[in-house]
This record gives sequence, structure tokens and C-alpha cells, in this order.
Amino acid sequence: MTFPIARSGNSDPMKITPSSDAISSFGRATQDVGVGAIIGGNLFARVGMHPAMRKVSDPGQRGSVVNDAWRRYGTVNTLSLVAIVAGWAGARADEASPVMLSEDERKLALAKDVCVGLVVTTGLAAAAAGVAFGQMEPDGAVPLTDGDTAAPEATESEAKTKRALSMIGASHLASAVALAGTNAALSQLSFRRPPARRLLRRRY
Repeated sequence: MTFPIARSGNSDPMKITPSSDAISSFGRATQDVGVGAIIGGNLFARVGMHPAMRKVSDPGQRGSVVNDAWRRYGTVNTLSLVAIVAGWAGARADEASPVMLSEDERKLALAKDVCVGLVVTTGLAAAAAGVAFGQMEPDGAVPLTDGDTAAPEATESEAKTKRALSMIGASHLASAVALAGTNAALSQLSFRRPPARRLLRRRY
């Protein structure tokens, strides 16, 4: 396997870098899929599954079903976070490094750094709170009125944890939407006004 030779930053010597369009495309695709999975999962739960849980007659059964569903989707959320972090870290090490970006792109890249950090932080917090909530009753059967609200017969601790979990989940969704918006802005700016330094390093 051979790698293209390219100048990196302001360094004088030529160095071999493992960058390629295929690797970059894969990294971007994994990030997009990860962001989409996080946004889609949260929207489905809030708009579809959680309200529909009112159809389940037993409050404890509602909690069991909701907790089991989120436990299963936790694997998808974890893989999504890994994909987002790995994809952006790889880009930041090469094509999205400060020296390769215009001034406007640097600002957007910093904004994306913040968004990625928020998505990861809120995602890990949601996972921890979700696990704690699911362990409050055997089989996760915390009494719920619907997927978002603890039932009157739930303990104060259970109701408090559910409220915190809902707020963390909303923050996680908001940070993922912000990340998607930042991705779009960065891609559009790069497409319309690519810095000449990126064109000069290309080898076709």
C-alpha cells in the first residue's frame, strides 16, 4: 500500500501521510451516520414510543418496556459516539487541522469541537442516568405514566431521576442537532470557498 506524498503545514521536509479520499469519505460517513442515529433515536422516542406507552395499562410494565428499549438502543448510541469522535479526530489530525483551514473554517471547526464535546458529554451522562434509572426496580419496572413521566406511585427518587434523565436527553438531542448544523455549515463553506493551500497539496 502506498501513500501520497504531501507537504504538511509549514514544515519544509516532505513527509508521507496516510490520508486519502477513501479514508476521509469513510470518516465523514461514519460521523453522519452517528449523528443521524442519535437524532433519529431521540426523536423516535420522544414523538413515537414514549407517548405510545400510555396504551400499556400497567405502570410498571411501561417502565420495564421503556428501560428495555433504551438499554437495547444504548449499543447504537455508544457506537455513534465512537464514530463521531473517531471521525472528527482523524479529520482534525489532517485535512481539518488549523493550517489547512481558512479563518472562517477555523471558527466553524472550533464550534464543531465544542459540539462534539457536548454530544459526548451529554451522551455519557444520559447513559449513566439511564442505567441508574433502570436499576431502581427489578426488570426496570419503574412506574410510569408514559415514557417521559414517572407515575404517582413512583418513589420521589425515581421521579427525580426520571426528570433528570429527560433533561439530559433533551440536551443530548439539542447538541446533536447543533453538531449537524455545524457540519452542514462547514461543508458548505469548504465547497464554495476552499482555501488554495488544500488544492496545492493534492496529487492526482
